[in-house]
Amino acid sequence: MNFKKVVLLALLSPFFFASCSNDEDDKIETPLGAYDNGVLILNQGGFGHGDASLSFVSNDYVSFQNNIFSVVNPTLTLGDTGQDVGLYNDFAFVVLNYSNKIEVINRYTMVHVATIDSGLSNPRYIAFANGKGYVTNWGNGGSATDDYVAVINLSTYVVSSKIPVVEGPERILEYNNKVYVAHQGGYGYGKTLSVINTDSNTVAATIEVGDVPNSLEVSNGSLYVVCGGKPVYAPLETAGKLVKINLANNTVSSTIDFAAATHPSNLDIESNSIYYTVGSDIFKVNVDGTTLPTTALFSTTAQGVYGVYSFAVKNNSIYVGDAVDYSSNGKVYVYSSTGTLNKEYTVGVIPAGFYFNE
Repeated sequence: MNFKKVVLLALLSPFFFASCSNDEDDKIETPLGAYDNGVLILNQGGFGHGDASLSFVSNDYVSFQNNIFSVVNPTLTLGDTGQDVGLYNDFAFVVLNYSNKIEVINRYTMVHVATIDSGLSNPRYIAFANGKGYVTNWGNGGSATDDYVAVINLSTYVVSSKIPVVEGPERILEYNNKVYVAHQGGYGYGKTLSVINTDSNTVAATIEVGDVPNSLEVSNGSLYVVCGGKPVYAPLETAGKLVKINLANNTVSSTIDFAAATHPSNLDIESNSIYYTVGSDIFKVNVDGTTLPTTALFSTTAQGVYGVYSFAVKNNSIYVGDAVDYSSNGKVYVYSSTGTLNKEYTVGVIPAGFYFNE
């Protein structure tokens, strides 16, 4: 969720079922049988509504299905407020923020494997390093001193330890057995990254970037960070930054400032190109670029998108999630690399992330 601090080996069916509209809810769906070679879409659901879900679109766009976890596991519900999915070996770890749990499922069949529901407090995002899982936790929303990264034993599915960190740990990724945590700030406004040594499970370094770092990507030995800047309603609004970090020594090698009152997000990198969003617009720049583009690659406004909620680039396709009104079923749009709309899907409430299940 984006507010502040708050695929069973089933019988293979020759048919697949598209997403159900409201007048089709009484139809019984059949599992596709396999959920690989496609993208898993995490639908956050309404906060407090317990309606988080997963959707699936195959790489060839032939197969599409909503509510795939519930279709395969009809006696189970996924949980409340889907936050992130981590793919590790044969498993998908689905982080449920408001439920304070992680559901572990077979990523190819969607069969439920385990539930991790102890040792988590306001969990956010997950990464894997050195044979362990690492999950950012905000703790109590009213406290700036109880935030931590939970370490998960991937054999027993229990939280084995907690690493204290500064307020608002959010996005997290692994590189060379180190874990990098962006401190977006929770209810506050963070401006640092924590570097975690996964041998000792301690914070080994802190890197100052820019206000409100919201997304991270690694390319060619460098870590790229998009910082959104402090919003207009902050005591002092600040513009965003694109920060490049040398991972050989964890130092900032370059910083590019965005124009005043510009708040970028949704960083992704493919084929030496950086993609990011500002409002409803998609931008592209070379990873070695020293200036930012003045015009967008394309805009999603023709589809009625008011602010890109989720975003990913894969195999020259650009995926955009639209939360619509944050209570109705959301939309997913798939564009070509030049912005031509190729596919459109109705998914669950608030499509929050894309996870490529190869």
